[in-house]
Amino acid sequence: MSADAKRLRSNLLEEIFWTRTGLLLLILVVVSGSTMWLASAMSTGLWRDFVYAIGTGTLVTAVVGFGQTLITASASQRALVEPLVEESKRALRELSAEYRALNSEFFPTHVFEASSEPDPAFNKQMMRDLHSTRQYFFRGFSGRHAAARLLLDHADRELRVIIADPRDGVTMTGRTRYLLRHEGAEADHESVRHKLRDDAWIGLVGLFLARTRCVRVDITAVTDPRIDRLEMFDDSVWLTLYSNARDASTLYPRTLRFSERSFVYGMERADFLRVCASRTERHFEITPNTTREEFLALFHKITGTAIDEERFRDFERRFHHFRQKFTHAAELGS
Repeated sequence: MSADAKRLRSNLLEEIFWTRTGLLLLILVVVSGSTMWLASAMSTGLWRDFVYAIGTGTLVTAVVGFGQTLITASASQRALVEPLVEESKRALRELSAEYRALNSEFFPTHVFEASSEPDPAFNKQMMRDLHSTRQYFFRGFSGRHAAARLLLDHADRELRVIIADPRDGVTMTGRTRYLLRHEGAEADHESVRHKLRDDAWIGLVGLFLARTRCVRVDITAVTDPRIDRLEMFDDSVWLTLYSNARDASTLYPRTLRFSERSFVYGMERADFLRVCASRTERHFEITPNTTREEFLALFHKITGTAIDEERFRDFERRFHHFRQKFTHAAELGS
């Protein structure tokens, strides 16, 4: 007999002996024992047989009543309590399924807290999403990280990038404020702006170098970008919250990952595609067949600054230095 069955049988016996039914059975046993003891003390005769018959009948009634009560209690348990328990379990399963659906629609699947160094768990999970996607959407100040991730993978995919317009100094304002808060009172505003400009230019060179990992690279330069970074795959969307001022003391702010079934995924995808299709923004394209000379001309169109071969090689060297440093810190291999 299982532990649950023993516990059920024990509960039934306790119910029998500690209720009015159990008390009635106890009275019958006492009466039966008393009459049989009285009959044994009487002399042989009609009255002795009569009293003895009463005692025997009372004992039989007690035994039969005990058995009937036990059977009835077991049947009642199966007929009333067990269906109620099953119905409660079914209702709880449905409620749990509803809450899981709500969680997948409105709550992130992963939360990565702010950090001063690249989080290996964060980057490995993102690389798993990248490996299984056919479309990679990136929105950020520069495309350095997107290019570095693509160079770690060999599958062809469509890359769409929304970056801050390098020609417009206003686009740097939000990220500049974040870095100024991060570096503290000793930070120099002009040096931070100069660093951000170089990061944007190095990111463009990185996207050119990663063109062989993509079917095509579509670049949209916007004058009023959202400060939060977005990285979207077929199965997930990642939001890095640069808008959260509480994380300004760390270089990498808090990041949330949502599944493709979430409300956030649908909303962000629709907004991203709307910006990519907007006629008011500047759009550019890099293909695997884009030559270095063609890219230098494209770089001039995007940034408003012309660079020569020597300057390109300098940006290329700096990008590879960033890529190696990033992949090592994130434990993504070489």
